[in-house]
Amino acid sequence: MNTKELPYFYINENFGGNQSWFLDPWMHIGGCGALTMCDLMIYMALYRDLPEGYPYDLSHLSKKDYKKFGAHMRPYLRPREEGIKDLETFIEGAELYLEYSEIEGVELSPFDGHHPAAEAQAVIQESIDAGLPVPMLLLKNPDPRFEFFEWHWFLIVGYRDESGDFQIKVATYGKEHWLDFEAFWETGEEERGGLVLIRDDCSSL
Repeated sequence: MNTKELPYFYINENFGGNQSWFLDPWMHIGGCGALTMCDLMIYMALYRDLPEGYPYDLSHLSKKDYKKFGAHMRPYLRPREEGIKDLETFIEGAELYLEYSEIEGVELSPFDGHHPAAEAQAVIQESIDAGLPVPMLLLKNPDPRFEFFEWHWFLIVGYRDESGDFQIKVATYGKEHWLDFEAFWETGEEERGGLVLIRDDCSSL
């Protein structure tokens, strides 16, 4: 089995941040884009030498600080009635936050959900092998196994490939999930979402 899991962070017993902590109804229901960026920035601060991306105490990650961070990120990736439903809007907001934080050397590019699953698998493996998580947006998927992830942003933080059975490890709502990637990606729907690929100065990609 070919397996790669990135190091990740816990806040109390939660695997990353948790959207359900937010009392603001817009953040509670529609803040997944902003909070995916929060989780990405905490990861980059901890593991990619970019501490300026997280303006709180990295040595003691707390629910209180995470909620403040989410409120801080909100103007850049604001929740909206139909959510952040395209890759370009996420990238635009993320780039504004990087500029505000005076972070240089980080590039984001879209990888549309209409690419074949094999191509998506290849870029995910490449990114994870380079130590970079992958923000993903899933819009529609008729498979009832994935209803929880519809119209939702989250981070891919690992993969495993056993005899061609490729799975991804994702972080969202304070938990980790392993998902059958081909069924997850090949939705058959017109509205699909996709990936945001990250490059930084530490990467050879």
